[in-house]
Amino acid sequence: MQHVLFRSRIPYPLWHEAVSSAPVVARLGHRELHRLRKLASLFLHEKAITGAGGLEVDDFMRVYIAAQACLLILNLDLDDFQGWSEVIVYPDTFVIKREEYDASGVVHETRKALAGEAWQRGPVILSWSDARPGSHPHGPASNVILHEFSHKLDMLNGAANGMPPLHRDMVREEWTASLSHAYENLYHQVERHHHTSIDPYAAENPAEFFAVLTEVFFVQPALLHRLYPKVYRQLSLFYRQDPLQYT
Repeated sequence: MQHVLFRSRIPYPLWHEAVSSAPVVARLGHRELHRLRKLASLFLHEKAITGAGGLEVDDFMRVYIAAQACLLILNLDLDDFQGWSEVIVYPDTFVIKREEYDASGVVHETRKALAGEAWQRGPVILSWSDARPGSHPHGPASNVILHEFSHKLDMLNGAANGMPPLHRDMVREEWTASLSHAYENLYHQVERHHHTSIDPYAAENPAEFFAVLTEVFFVQPALLHRLYPKVYRQLSLFYRQDPLQYT
């Protein structure tokens, strides 16, 4: 690891520029930023971040993405991003084709424009227009980088389902009860067309709930703590971080 860092450590001016452009990272303390720089450097050594759709990815973009991706694993392990090797970045939302079956068993091809996607044992795909500095496509708490990379952590147990591998000092029943109660609460608000402070996309399914609440946990921790304190507690135990201390 040390020899990799010696050759591949992110140059400080570039690191400073990227961190300064990402408020969710910039508010960390000196020790945390030092550790994050190491993680991001190793991440970039292991993962290719490439452009698609005519986008040329420069070093700033790579470091900007890596810094926020590695914020999730700041107190975890780089091995939590194992089993895949690429981040693909489009200039804007990208369209995917999927086949879906209706109730009669008839196959329909659908097209959907996405800001990001994470494939199991495959790449993370991002829209730069949604990930770039200053972009909050789904409200002030949104962060597409945190969202998609949290899916990768969720997938460590298999398919994304809102139940990532928990640490030994965590209680599965407490995680399930806390997140299930909050999910049902938000789901019913969305069903009744009530205004929600959290992106209603979180009510899509438990996997999206985990990803959206991860965004809120890091970007607007006080909001999550006020609305769902038990969920905040569980995410704090899972990520081994307490973002409230920086607010």
